[in-house]
Amino acid sequence: MQTTLDGVARLSGLGVIRVTGEDATRFLQAQLTQDFALLGPSEVRLCAFCSAKGRMQASFIGLKRAEQEVLLLCSQDLLPTTLKRLSMFVLRSKVKLEDATGSFNVFGLAGSLLVPSGLSGAAPWSKIDTDGASIVKLYPADQVQRALWLAPADAAPPAGPAMAPELWAWSEVRSGVVTLTLPIVEAFVPQMLNFESVGGVNFKKGCYPGQEVVARSQFRGTLKRRAYLIHCEQPMQVGQELFEATDQEQSCGLVAQTAAAPNGGWDAIASMQIAAAQLGNLTLGSAQGPALTLLPLPYPLLADI
Repeated sequence: MQTTLDGVARLSGLGVIRVTGEDATRFLQAQLTQDFALLGPSEVRLCAFCSAKGRMQASFIGLKRAEQEVLLLCSQDLLPTTLKRLSMFVLRSKVKLEDATGSFNVFGLAGSLLVPSGLSGAAPWSKIDTDGASIVKLYPADQVQRALWLAPADAAPPAGPAMAPELWAWSEVRSGVVTLTLPIVEAFVPQMLNFESVGGVNFKKGCYPGQEVVARSQFRGTLKRRAYLIHCEQPMQVGQELFEATDQEQSCGLVAQTAAAPNGGWDAIASMQIAAAQLGNLTLGSAQGPALTLLPLPYPLLADI
């Protein structure tokens, strides 16, 4: 397996929902956890689509391609159901939602020479548009710069050495930012995946489905789970349970995203009870399962209020 995080990887696991019409941003403002009303041309939005109970049904990277066109990038396995659920809220809004995955190509870029100079010093979720492509600055992985490249399907792909998709998947885990997939739909409120700490929740915007639950978790001190990076010598799967030695009956968390580590074993982002993480004697699948090692998060957490 390639071990150097540098190159270009085609991201076939991401789908694209296109939202068009004069009410496009107003519609998304009322449905998602981030502020789309103030979305500018040089930025994107990490956000979640929640149930009425505040549980994440999908996560998106949202960007404007035109004044009345917003693209939502999400996991391909969630796209059909998510598109159907979002469409239920259109009602009389002047907005159209469609699966536009076939109209675009999405690549991941890693390494300082591959991230455009206009983004090299920019904050995550910054964007530049060049030669018909939109390039989005992501959170780094082990201090290596990363970006998404999105362009119409007939555009030439970005230049650079090919990078194994498995290595890109590992970089996604090491960034600490989860892309929600089918096995963990409605398993978490956004803060259980640290979304408020990586720019995925705006607490000042108006209402959206689940907004009261999300706000209460943040401002009333009720949050008892957070996302952590973990390592295991054995393979891990999304949705797999975690256990802590002092409670052999009840699981203390779930694997949210995982990938093979280039130097051996598996790394994952897992959401677990804060108390269990502090105790630290963690295992995978059962109390007698393989041992887990907690790794440092690559970003600070927003303090609970």
